[in-house]
Amino acid sequence: MSKLTVELPESLQRSIAALAAREGYTVDQFLASAAAEKMAALRTLDYLRQEAAQGRREDFVRFLASVPDVEPAETDRISD
Repeated sequence: MSKLTVELPESLQRSIAALAAREGYTVDQFLASAAAEKMAALRTLDYLRQEAAQGRREDFVRFLASVPDVEPAETDRISD
């Protein structure tokens, strides 16, 4: 493990400490988990952007055209 010094507003530090305690984590565990979640979200966004950049509109349109034009099943309907 390595150490990192981070400056946070006192109100944010208090909120983090309270949430961590409520969930049974140390502040270090809470912050490590939060950083990992953020990193995963950003990497996922990068991946999706790369995949989208490789897509072609005509492939999408052709795929949609293959979907049957039928009414949804009764269990899939939104009731008013």
